Amino acid sequence: MKIRLHQFLSKCGIFSSKNEIKNAIWDGKITVNGSIVKNISFEFNPQKKKVIYNNKELSLPQNERYFLLNKPMGFICSRLNSQERKLGKKSIYELFYGKLPVMVYESLITVGRLDENTTGFLLVTTDGKLSHKITNPQNKIKKTYYIETTKLISLNQIDAIRKGVKIKINDNGKVEEYISRPTILTEIKENSMILTIDEGKKREIRRIFNSVGNEVSKLHRLSTEKMSLNDYKLDLGEFCEINFEDIVREIFYDNKTVL
Repeated sequence: MKIRLHQFLSKCGIFSSKNEIKNAIWDGKITVNGSIVKNISFEFNPQKKKVIYNNKELSLPQNERYFLLNKPMGFICSRLNSQERKLGKKSIYELFYGKLPVMVYESLITVGRLDENTTGFLLVTTDGKLSHKITNPQNKIKKTYYIETTKLISLNQIDAIRKGVKIKINDNGKVEEYISRPTILTEIKENSMILTIDEGKKREIRRIFNSVGNEVSKLHRLSTEKMSLNDYKLDLGEFCEINFEDIVREIFYDNKTVL
């Protein structure tokens, strides 16, 4: 499996920041199979090519780690850049800082993302392959959310959301349109419901409700497939380590062929 050079170096856990990684590459201190590479996005297979830094061969961590986080409000699911720090943003990675070995901490990635104002179930791991398999839309992994809305939920809205609605995104003049996949709606009340979806496009649930004339005021992920946050008794901001076998049993219970 190919990986970008900067991602490989980040996972190795020997650098203290992304800037240190970039400078090492741009300064010509990294070689791949004997050749200096100054392109941070250079792709290669680390199982077939050697990476050398300061006369030392680098390698990826051998033992993958898996964590379940009850994501709190006000945290983003990426590592902070300088502008975000100036704005006072908070990252979910801060919740892990100092609690794990440096190599593990530097290798962590989120399995998909929850937006800043969404809380709940979030897998965090060093295992990029597993992350891709869970987030790949083709595998149709179901995620379930508790939702509250600002307006009353009408029967027409329920019917439209269940069938799939047209979503139009205008991103800096670039327009994208798509139809959301059908969803499963349960425990429907005047201003709340449980929604299950097997797609994970950016801010999709909020956009689904906006498209039918409503707005999400609270969004909390409850589970991924059969793996439920409630079973782990985690308060907001807390995480626990879980086993790969648990993920296979609870998430890929009827589709282990994708692993």
